Amino acid sequence: MRIALFGPPGAGKGTQTALLEPMFGLQSVSTGNLIRSAVHDDSPFGRELGAYIEDGGLVPDEIVQKLAEDRLREYDFNNFILDGFPRTVVQAVWLRELLETNKAPIQVVISMAVPDEIIIERLSQRRIHKITCEPYHLTLRPPPADIDPDLIVQRSDDRIEAIKVRLDTYRKMTRPVADFYQKSGLLTEISGDGTSTEIRNQIIKVLESRSVLQVA
Repeated sequence: MRIALFGPPGAGKGTQTALLEPMFGLQSVSTGNLIRSAVHDDSPFGRELGAYIEDGGLVPDEIVQKLAEDRLREYDFNNFILDGFPRTVVQAVWLRELLETNKAPIQVVISMAVPDEIIIERLSQRRIHKITCEPYHLTLRPPPADIDPDLIVQRSDDRIEAIKVRLDTYRKMTRPVADFYQKSGLLTEISGDGTSTEIRNQIIKVLESRSVLQVA
């Protein structure tokens, strides 16, 4: 199975990826997680990437592509779920060529649509455990009382001003990727506003309707 989840920051792509991975034996390719891991290492490369994240902008295509290709090769270009990648049309064209060369084209792209106001509420209330990177939501899923409060932090790109920049960047740079996949007949849009189970069930219905599950 070779699928991609697409949508704005805060749409729930990571949550759905975590649900679908064990269900279908998939391996995730999240360039966002790969970038944040590099930033956490505090190397010169990581600090360079951190500057982009701090501003809410996009990391240059060539860097993202290198991270994605390395991970896809680890997975032998199969049984993967792309979590928020590609993020630009340049990346989408590059990815199509890479996967076609390796006889592993994407089978379906599922776009998760969520209104801006819900995204801002989701992300501004999100907190992360500094060590485990476990995500929490101050209202819907607050951190357990026995966790040291000093270990619960807000990502710099989850502050309201950075979220607004991220959404603006998404509309300008990433939303056109949906048109790219729409023209190729790969895109299906679902609502990302609902419970994780409701959204997961929508995704499964799309996979079934496109006969993707039969070749997993």
